Amino acid sequence: MGQMLRLAVFVAIAGCTHARPPPPRCPAELTLTVQSKTLGEKRVINVYLPPDYAKGSARYPVLYMLDGGLGEDFPHVAGSVDVSIKNAVIRPVIVVGIENTERRRDLIGPTTVADEQRAAPHAGGTARFRTFLRDEVKPLIAARYRVTNESALIGESLAGLFVVETFLVEPTLFDGYIAADPSVWWNEQAVIHDVNARLAAWSAGAKALYIATSEEQEGITALLAALRIVAPAGVTWTYEPMPSEHHNTIFPIAALRGIRTLFAVE
Repeated sequence: MGQMLRLAVFVAIAGCTHARPPPPRCPAELTLTVQSKTLGEKRVINVYLPPDYAKGSARYPVLYMLDGGLGEDFPHVAGSVDVSIKNAVIRPVIVVGIENTERRRDLIGPTTVADEQRAAPHAGGTARFRTFLRDEVKPLIAARYRVTNESALIGESLAGLFVVETFLVEPTLFDGYIAADPSVWWNEQAVIHDVNARLAAWSAGAKALYIATSEEQEGITALLAALRIVAPAGVTWTYEPMPSEHHNTIFPIAALRGIRTLFAVE
């Protein structure tokens, strides 16, 4: 995809689910409002609890999702998880959705590309947003709910780019990573420039990565090539091309496939 076409797509659908018809409303088990010291603003967090949560004392892994508002991707992801649990396709899991305030600030790194700078003038907040997840969101969820030490992160498009970046720069933050059509072309594919060195110096232990794309991307090809050559011991990865899907249709299918891959019944 050419640079100008990528920018046109980016501008048109940077709101992710806002570019699609709103999904059916799926009530959260609980909606929390958090005053974030890291971000200096209030943030809304939606929580889905598995069907039998209230019936026992079991602890559950947690799937953290970006674009996690009730008017964003939370309803269909929580719905897919709920159906998959009830059909015994996946292990029971808690879903925590983080609603956006300024998506193009939190989910993408800085860029030296002029057109991208104009489209996202506040880009560059990924490190701070990871601090918010690590130091505020995860401890909050651990304090309020019965969770295990297992967690995963899911996102699409710009959120998928954040997932890939986090896997590479702070892999210990989660155990599993699901990226649907990640925008790795951002800032001339800067996120994967040092991928070989990062994988070669890996000390994060066992992790799982799932990537799905609607079309071939040079950055993803380079990332997969690096994983084939220098994948650290214990790192498992799955790549599913979905050429029959488009950027604005892939997420429901890729999310379901990724969740069923990472949380498959053992």
